Amino acid sequence: MISFKFATMYRFLITLVFFLPLGVFAQDAGVGTPAEPGASTQPSVIQRVEIVARQGSTELRRAASFAKQIYGREELDRYGDTNALDVMRRLPGVNVDSGGPRMRGLGSGYTQILINGDPAPPGFNLDQLSPSQIERIEVIKAATAEQSAQAVAGSINVILKEASRRSLSSLRLGLASGKDRPLANVNYSISESVGPFNMSLPISLFEWNREIRNSVDRKMAGSDGQTAVSEQLGNINSWGWGYNLAPRFNYKVSDEQTIALATFFQKGYWNNRTDYANRAVSGSPIFDDNAIQNGYWENRRGNLTWINRFSEDQRIEIKAGVQQSRSAFDLRNLRAGATQLQTVGSNQDDAITQAGKYSQLLGSAHTLTAGWDLENRERLERRTTTNGAGIALLPSFEGQAFEAQMRRQAYYIQDEWEISPQWQLNLGLRNESIASESKNASLPVANVSSVLSPLAHVTYKFDPKSRDMVRASLTRSYKAAGLNALLARPVVNSAYANTNQTNTYLAPDRIGNPTLSPELATGLDIAYENYLNNDGIFSVGVFHRNLTNVVRNLTELRNVSWAAAPRWITQPQNFSDATTSGLEFELRGRASDLMPQLMGNAKALNLRSSLSFYRSSIAALPGPNNRLDGQQPWSANLGFDQRISGLPLSVGGNLSISPGYDTRQSAEQYFKRSSTKGIDLFAMMPLSPTMSLRAAASAGVQQFGPPNGRTQTLLSNGDYILTDRYAKPQLNITLDMRL
Repeated sequence: MISFKFATMYRFLITLVFFLPLGVFAQDAGVGTPAEPGASTQPSVIQRVEIVARQGSTELRRAASFAKQIYGREELDRYGDTNALDVMRRLPGVNVDSGGPRMRGLGSGYTQILINGDPAPPGFNLDQLSPSQIERIEVIKAATAEQSAQAVAGSINVILKEASRRSLSSLRLGLASGKDRPLANVNYSISESVGPFNMSLPISLFEWNREIRNSVDRKMAGSDGQTAVSEQLGNINSWGWGYNLAPRFNYKVSDEQTIALATFFQKGYWNNRTDYANRAVSGSPIFDDNAIQNGYWENRRGNLTWINRFSEDQRIEIKAGVQQSRSAFDLRNLRAGATQLQTVGSNQDDAITQAGKYSQLLGSAHTLTAGWDLENRERLERRTTTNGAGIALLPSFEGQAFEAQMRRQAYYIQDEWEISPQWQLNLGLRNESIASESKNASLPVANVSSVLSPLAHVTYKFDPKSRDMVRASLTRSYKAAGLNALLARPVVNSAYANTNQTNTYLAPDRIGNPTLSPELATGLDIAYENYLNNDGIFSVGVFHRNLTNVVRNLTELRNVSWAAAPRWITQPQNFSDATTSGLEFELRGRASDLMPQLMGNAKALNLRSSLSFYRSSIAALPGPNNRLDGQQPWSANLGFDQRISGLPLSVGGNLSISPGYDTRQSAEQYFKRSSTKGIDLFAMMPLSPTMSLRAAASAGVQQFGPPNGRTQTLLSNGDYILTDRYAKPQLNITLDMRL
């Protein structure tokens, strides 16, 4: 225990260093952490853990020591969604595009996805995770010391269902519209508690069969090297099935010790078929091939956690885990019904993780936590591409096994201190290093990065019992390159598979870059939150990030070892520095509370809205529109739900809007995107105290992917590729039963 004099001096220095420059600014926080072992616990004051776990989502958010939004069962169940991505695309400040969920308009690599507080393993599919298996979703605005600092835009933490302290079971049966027939999904969950032993077993079975209409218009060099214009109308059909299992077991050894085992199993089989009708408008164009693909994926994960409370002042938590990911695919490019190219491959990823933290209570509301996070990952990839005659496309590379090892080490210290009923401080320092090394002599990869991240979060309440507060965060975060971006193995563009000829700027080959450095970001977040009656909330926040070593895919004409002619190559490179900033609003609550004079009698009407504005600038590119990839200028969500008076019926809906925008990707290349709109509607009727029926519909969105819309890549010489994708509205019906 620290002496009184030392503790007094320690508190004075922290106050002097952090409060003078930050003033009354503060940021969102998170004491709202689960008490169950294996979940994403924050190093909160030790005595609070059991109490906080029983609070609702709004109270968890209000009590947190750093900025985060928390969404529980009400949000997860409202629309009867069949996958977690459909839930996320309606959350304030989150949008779903190719590659998964994104925060603050930034690409998916800037948003960290966590499962129970740990980084999601490679190949983990959020689009195949049922909301019925999720306890809650946390949207964390800024990096914290306890979790990985690979969160430039923020983190989305998915907390899976925990083992209950009482016996429960539930069943959800669903039907969703498919291409040719209704599609079934089943979710069953059982929890049992016997003395000191608790267990839960959620099971999910699902299938999908969807169709996307696709049109591709091109103007670019044709097979004769002259300008050609073409049109393609296509149908993309995707179908498959899969399952999820997430058994969890807790055993209370004593009042001081708890052991928990959290496991997760996911497997699915998928098929895709793309068929085009081609039209040559002028010249001799080269068309995209028809394609047939199939494959499977699976993830297995287990984490064992031991918690020991030595005393009221000391607590230690030790974790050990194993992860396995497997996948395989077979892709055939067809031209005139014959196989033009065939690519078969498989991936194997195995990881061992070990983590721990020790917490020491320094006072009634002051906790110091130190911890570590270690990971060793082995990856094995195989891929072979052959032409229609079975001859290897790149003899020097085909069939070779690519083996790589990734080692991650992180050490951190975090101080969470409620200085007074009005001031709350969360300070942290995290050092995280990642070393990647290839074991393939022909494609060596050796990349080491290390980032030291100081982190400070401050919360100021205008009055100890008031419902409004200011939060501020000053953080350093980063984005590390993945193994695929580092691997210098070439991928030849299938439309120009003849390596004796030069391809085009708009149809380049791809190659990785083993020399990539991580992108670094220094960020400031400030937010004002006002908690209203009946779980209502109004918040407004601003953020700013300074980024260095921003990575962008650049396309160049090169002489390469695998081709007799020069080839256009796209490769990720540390391109420039950049800045991004934004303004975010959120308002939700009962209409009678938000607008008492206009809707004072609308006690059963709840409103939800969010509005976000974003801007960014890449230093190496001239404006206008020299924004970061994929960042829209603004986005908005407006939703409601209403209980119908006199009827056992609730209805609701949500409208999401993003405008069209242009992005300058290089001096020669522009990217254009159309505006997008998504609409969701639902109706829910209780059939009995233990059974309810829910119907929902959505339009303007593509299941598991980006919203309907048009994208165009345009070159300064007038060449372009214009793609328009459309998926028809989706319907689903679910029957929920508590057994």
